[in-house]
Amino acid sequence: MATEVLGAPIKRKEDPRFITGEGNYVDDIKLPGMAYAAVLRSPYAHANIRSIDTSRARTMPGVVGVYTGADFMDYNPLPFAWPAGGSAGLQNNVNMPRVLATDSVKWTGEGVAVVVAESADQAADALNEIEVDYEPLPAVVDAEKATQPGAPQLHENAPNNIVFQWTLGNKEGTDEAIAKAEVVVRQRLVNQRLIPNTIETRGDIGWYNPGNDEYTIWMSSQTPHIQRLLLTAFVTGIPEHKLRVVAPDVGGGFGSKIYTYADMPMVLGLSKKLAGRPVKWIESRRENYNATTHGRDHITYLELAATREGTVTALRVRTYANLGGRLSTIGPGTPTTLYGHILCGPYGIPNVWCEVTGVYTNTAFVDAYRGAGRPEATYVVERGMDLLAVELGMDPAAIRRKNFLPPDVFPWKHPNGLFRSPNGEELAIDSGNYTPALDKALTMAGYYEIGKAKDEARRRGKYLGIGLSSYLEVCGIAPSKWIGAVGEGWGAAMWESANIKVHLTGKVVVTIGTSSHGQGHETTVAQIVASQLGLPMEDVVVQHSDTQGTPFGYGTYGSRSAAVGGTAAVKSAEKVREKARRMAAHMLEAAVDDVEVDGPNYSVRGSPDKKKTIQEIAFALDLGFDVPEGMEPFLDETAYYDAPNCTFPFGTHIAIVEVDQDTGQVELVRYIAVDDVGNKINPMVVDGQIHGGIAQGVGQALWERAVYGEDGQLLSGSMLDYAVPRAGWFPNFELDETVTPSPINPLGVKGVGETGTIASPPAVANAVIDALASFGIRHLDMPFTPQTVWRAMQGREVEA
Repeated sequence: MATEVLGAPIKRKEDPRFITGEGNYVDDIKLPGMAYAAVLRSPYAHANIRSIDTSRARTMPGVVGVYTGADFMDYNPLPFAWPAGGSAGLQNNVNMPRVLATDSVKWTGEGVAVVVAESADQAADALNEIEVDYEPLPAVVDAEKATQPGAPQLHENAPNNIVFQWTLGNKEGTDEAIAKAEVVVRQRLVNQRLIPNTIETRGDIGWYNPGNDEYTIWMSSQTPHIQRLLLTAFVTGIPEHKLRVVAPDVGGGFGSKIYTYADMPMVLGLSKKLAGRPVKWIESRRENYNATTHGRDHITYLELAATREGTVTALRVRTYANLGGRLSTIGPGTPTTLYGHILCGPYGIPNVWCEVTGVYTNTAFVDAYRGAGRPEATYVVERGMDLLAVELGMDPAAIRRKNFLPPDVFPWKHPNGLFRSPNGEELAIDSGNYTPALDKALTMAGYYEIGKAKDEARRRGKYLGIGLSSYLEVCGIAPSKWIGAVGEGWGAAMWESANIKVHLTGKVVVTIGTSSHGQGHETTVAQIVASQLGLPMEDVVVQHSDTQGTPFGYGTYGSRSAAVGGTAAVKSAEKVREKARRMAAHMLEAAVDDVEVDGPNYSVRGSPDKKKTIQEIAFALDLGFDVPEGMEPFLDETAYYDAPNCTFPFGTHIAIVEVDQDTGQVELVRYIAVDDVGNKINPMVVDGQIHGGIAQGVGQALWERAVYGEDGQLLSGSMLDYAVPRAGWFPNFELDETVTPSPINPLGVKGVGETGTIASPPAVANAVIDALASFGIRHLDMPFTPQTVWRAMQGREVEA
């Protein structure tokens, strides 16, 4: 049924409202009688709360009310929705955040009181008049140190601050392979903590309507349907059908807007306490840095074993995953399910053993950040491949090519059961052909002539390096049976939904369960449906992110919107088309099997002039004057799609950098990306996703790092101290592709939103280390700031 609209680089339908300032974000919403909330946050990373005195704050101008955690004890702690890694014992939520802290605080920025006032400024001013008597306690911010004897303890039910200890693979076989290996490389790797930095901070508006005892909350969220479920079933006790959740235009998420936050039930409760006045809370950028989830923060010990010829025989990984002072909604899922299962990358490594220790520290909670476990895993294996290449004196490209899974093994299951869940549900890598992407990237980069460029750079006082990253990611999250099993019985569904209504005039409204926050769903889903029904794109409108008007869906994360949500739209369109075909047969007085469909036209086989258009069919069916016996009027169909497998994009990225010998400054001079994301619904949107992902990944490699002092204070607490990259710091990205359609969905798509963020950090890291090879430098941890690189070069003789 495809027409030229599918696969075309069409400009995004939603962009005109954004570039003209007509977007409608949470802070743009104004309601009659609205009050404004501001949260007082702990200045200590670890402390007991002795008392809170709010009396002076209550007398401040414009103040409507002041509340502490004691005023919200009728609400449960926030839900723990993915207890992966053996953390199921914490499901009683005792270590989860409450609306406001009551007895103790576990990180700098945990909320302890809230002021509601007639204006946001008045609410902020009144915070200064709240007096909190704290008993400061020792803090620990390093995940590895937090597990050692004598470290400050955060929670009584987590001895040595250990949330879980999770293992995967074949320990005995891996230990034996490493013991017998001809070559073993070992390295301690730090994947530093990052702050998501969405262009729009988070915010909510809560409104209780006492007339019908119903609630509405507007929130900047990637998962409105999930938030309604979690807020009603686990936190507030509000009946689910009494809460409407709306995510209006959302200014980026990067994973940080997946979760349930304390401010969500807070604004709902405040509105009810104020007899139905709407209450708005908008996060400041400093609050965003302190109180919204962070990402990454792994310390990993890597061992990679191989033969002298470069065949990798075993991979052993031991990781400390920092989860923060309290758990986020799905925090344990990232360093377990989304990390360990993809550690082999695109390589046929026969023996793998992974140990992950999840750890509490006095820091902001850590959860999925763009890529979510896949960047951490790819960094481990891709740094390992380069370390091995150096040890063996082999070309890094050759060692990758030697260990790639061949294209004839797919679908492929790892012999150690890396994608096997505790109940035996096992995924297979659906497809792959890795060598063509590598070869194309090498050709684009002029890889085998790079020596000339290195010599020329040396004459200019620069050291040039080139780095590879051949990645495999798992996305299209995820078959419900599998994800439910690896989540130990929670989060046990990840299907997706779409509804299509063809109105009397043939215009189409599509409502979907996924939620756009920059991906372009209003364009790409319209392309899918227009293609399936043979309609012009301008006749299709896509609506999302309102629980009152869209079918239940699990939201947008894990690069799932096209592979799972897009397939739901296809399935819904197939139902529409089949019903229209039956109606056409009735109108044309023909057998259903004799009706052929060509775009919008439904004709009788052998009599092409005897036809009806979908517009004519919709008009007749929606009026309902003359429909076949037993057929309901109106073209209105919903599909719920549960994918049988994940999807597995892959590719090779190459970074070329220059390091200044006097300052240590690293300049990214070229970046080449060859990705295989399957078929493309809209190449322009795909390229935009890759560009953004690369920028974020390079940002991690060269500039970004969230830094805590030993006392738990966030030292990089604003954009003055946290280096968000600028557009001028990047070269033009050089993109190409191979196309291996996914066999598990009818669109053949895989997912692209996280590709660049997964591949780019190790590509840049390997390039920087290659540039510094003449100094004898084997490894440095990210980010490669001028200070880090300059210090590493000092006192080292340059090898000839």
